[in-house]
Amino acid sequence: REDCPVCSKAKTMLRKWNIDFEDIPLDNESAQLDFNKVTNSADTVPQIIIDGELIGGFSELTELHMDGELQDLMTRDGT
Repeated sequence: REDCPVCSKAKTMLRKWNIDFEDIPLDNESAQLDFNKVTNSADTVPQIIIDGELIGGFSELTELHMDGELQDLMTRDGT
């Protein structure tokens, strides 16, 4: 979401870590339905998905990075 400061923060961090990502806006009903299917109707954004696997939100993303596991996920997935 454009008005989501945590989403902006996540995008900034992903860029800083040189991780390519796709930003999927939830600006229509179809996108929201797809989001709900993939995230089990998560209540918050952003939701981070790597290679089809739901990682979680911003906190989980930063935790994975701090633990060194994010790079492992990216390497495993060939990105």
